[in-house]
Amino acid sequence: MEVPVNEHEHGEGEAAAAALRPGHAARAGSAAALSRYVERRGSGEHADAVWRSAHAARVAAQALAVLSESAPDTAADSRCARNAAASAARASQTAQLVDDAAGTAVAACQAVLKASPAAGAKHVGTDERLNAEADAAERAAVAAAERAGWIRPGETVPAVSTGTRSPEMMTMLHL
Repeated sequence: MEVPVNEHEHGEGEAAAAALRPGHAARAGSAAALSRYVERRGSGEHADAVWRSAHAARVAAQALAVLSESAPDTAADSRCARNAAASAARASQTAQLVDDAAGTAVAACQAVLKASPAAGAKHVGTDERLNAEADAAERAAVAAAERAGWIRPGETVPAVSTGTRSPEMMTMLHL
């Protein structure tokens, strides 16, 4: 049985979801920036890392595209954030590999991995405390990535092709 929702409650939900979107987009941007770093630094011996990082950036770009093309929806937007965070985590692992596990690279990878579950928490988007934790974890991950030299403050996030968004891909992304 469907519970009726009045227009006022629906509008508040959209406003709350819209307010969360910049954080979700930041997570996708982190994956794209890390992918570019791996692409620039990766050599022949790291061809697999470059491919994995590029794939992570594509998945993040697809999540960002879905965010930009759809009306705000807390649950769907949270899934996009989870996909973007997982992509950033994968890209950070490849960046660590390319940097031969240097100390700052290990610390940055750990920070990004810590941010990933926060962004994908079950009630992110509806729980203010979880939203704040996810945003704080993302800021810490970005700061660590800056210290490692993976991203530069103020640097434009590179455009990443979303590739083909087939129904199978959208199902895999839980969208």
